[in-house]
Amino acid sequence: MIRRFTGWHMTGILVAFFAVVIAVNVLMATVAMRSFGGMVVDNSYVESQKFNRYLAQARVQDRLGWQDDMALDADRHVALKLTDAKGVAVAGVRIAAVAEHPLGRAQDIGLIFHEVAAGHYVSDARLPAGRWQVRADIDHGAQHLLREVF
Repeated sequence: MIRRFTGWHMTGILVAFFAVVIAVNVLMATVAMRSFGGMVVDNSYVESQKFNRYLAQARVQDRLGWQDDMALDADRHVALKLTDAKGVAVAGVRIAAVAEHPLGRAQDIGLIFHEVAAGHYVSDARLPAGRWQVRADIDHGAQHLLREVF
């Protein structure tokens, strides 16, 4: 026995289809709102006006030739190894760094680095579990390096 396809069947199919679409949209919007605060920079227009200056700083850093290797040690302290273009350790630098959570969910953590060996620096603070970006301003006399790593 073959059942007839009626208007009620079509109505049920349409209601079920749109219910699934709406449910998926609500789920995706909820996950997006819980996982991303929405702010990347305070004022995107002001940041866009600084773009050429950022490019000039990047060119200067490239000419400087410093190499940095940043990693977490076993105790979750940030360790930084800094060498010049010839591979010689760069000692006696001043490092001002901030660890930022990429999604803005946790407070920024200021890091103070101490030189433990020539060209090897370790932060005083430990980073909590999770993903972090470290923005480090490295000064050595007239030479300046800005790095964002992790």
